[in-house]
Amino acid sequence: MVDSNQEDNSPGPADGSGETSFLHRLTSLQSGLGTIGIFILIVLINADVFGRFLFNAPLTGVPEVVSLTIVGIVYLQISHAIRQDRFIRSDMFIGRMLEKRPRVAHLLLCFHHITGAVLVGVVFYFIYPKFIEAFKTDEYIGSFGYFTAPIWPVGLVILIGCGTSVIQFALIAARDLKMAFAKGSDDE
Repeated sequence: MVDSNQEDNSPGPADGSGETSFLHRLTSLQSGLGTIGIFILIVLINADVFGRFLFNAPLTGVPEVVSLTIVGIVYLQISHAIRQDRFIRSDMFIGRMLEKRPRVAHLLLCFHHITGAVLVGVVFYFIYPKFIEAFKTDEYIGSFGYFTAPIWPVGLVILIGCGTSVIQFALIAARDLKMAFAKGSDDE
């Protein structure tokens, strides 16, 4: 848990630049939309289950909508998780290193965040042509005549999520590099 008396080292509003302030609002909006998506999934799945049980009439297309929505939710919320330092990693090693060897720890974190930016950038690179093709050909999921849903909106959400995640990783890597060479971060 972060002490409220500590300096805010998160990239974004603390550095005073309008671009990261906009990024903060954008990632928060994306996370909020992902949360709304989760709520909609809960309602949809429960309506499907009750429809099956009570009326022997499931809702049409629920499995397809669920599969698309889950992917969209992940990519909507990933950049905000990165920004809030809640992305998956083990803190045991880096926590000790931050105490004993802060410069090395921040350089290691910088490498970690650059690697994250590159890997998410690779996802963006490979999804972009699939998104364009799905948009142009109106590719869909489901069975024609029963239920169909276009897949390009999910591709767009993935691209937006990847784009904001790459930027977020890059900003955090820059912050880590700055902190590695900041006065007072010398290793003892």
